Amino acid sequence: MPSIKDVADLAGVGIGTVSRVINNHPNVKPETREKVNAAIQQLNYVPNEVARNFKMQKSKMVALLLPSIWHPFFSELAYYIEDELDKEGFKLMLCNSGGRPDKELYYLDMLNQNKVAGIIGITYNDVEDNVSTDIPIISIDRHFGKKITCVTSDNYTGGCIALKELVKAGAKKAAYLGINSSAYSEVRLRKTGFIDEAEAQGIEYIIYEEHDETFSDDKYFGDFFKIKEHQDVDGVFANTDILAAKYIAAAKQHGLRIPEDVKVIGYDGIQDNKLFRPILSTIRQPVEEMARMSVRLLLRKIEGKTLEQDIYRLPVMYREGETTSCSVFLSL
Repeated sequence: MPSIKDVADLAGVGIGTVSRVINNHPNVKPETREKVNAAIQQLNYVPNEVARNFKMQKSKMVALLLPSIWHPFFSELAYYIEDELDKEGFKLMLCNSGGRPDKELYYLDMLNQNKVAGIIGITYNDVEDNVSTDIPIISIDRHFGKKITCVTSDNYTGGCIALKELVKAGAKKAAYLGINSSAYSEVRLRKTGFIDEAEAQGIEYIIYEEHDETFSDDKYFGDFFKIKEHQDVDGVFANTDILAAKYIAAAKQHGLRIPEDVKVIGYDGIQDNKLFRPILSTIRQPVEEMARMSVRLLLRKIEGKTLEQDIYRLPVMYREGETTSCSVFLSL
């Protein structure tokens, strides 16, 4: 079955252009529109083929667009979203993009056919032109220029707390580790909070980031440990728990002990099971509350009600583990 990317490749245009032609967007040159329509006919591409299967369930079907279903944070979020929808008599349609812009555009193109009651979406790609406000939508973490409500955790405060806890644990030089996406999201406020708190406390700090398009574990950490000014870092705040876990593994390969040599804090709070070692010190997001609030707000939008806020930020909490305190490690 041909995809929207196949049409774009055949017509020699971008995926976004194909989507605009399909949706009769006025800002498309006539010759470009002709090329795209010719490619659609040649490939027998049916843009709303999947959505048509849900036509009869339109009023009770909500789509959840995720960048990954294997990531523990997104899995937990999806679990509570489905549970809350089920309580309200709605069914969940899961759209797993794998973080790929072309898959996100395909799903958005399909969902824009108004075959679902609403959308809850998490995307870190630059797909804003393809996000329609014709369907009720709630965004998690991501800001759009349009009037789309965003539910997120208090990322800025989380960054401040992480720096404070590293200093409290004895860190003298702290590093922020992050991965940048092409589109702006609330996640970047974790870095802002970290920097502001470090400057307020007068502690030395460094920022180490790469773009997600070029991210490679080996290169990322290989380059980090090669840089001379990084070699005396004794405190690390990684902007996700997964990145923190990867740092710990890489640090051990370089002969560093956690937490004796370097204190480490992550962000998400996805590791609850004490069978895992070391238990990561982390900034815990209120995942269940974020999920259920997203559903409740979406259903209000579906009912035609106006929401009071554009952004709903929920408080975070610090959960100490074994990666910042030797005493915690010994007591467990």
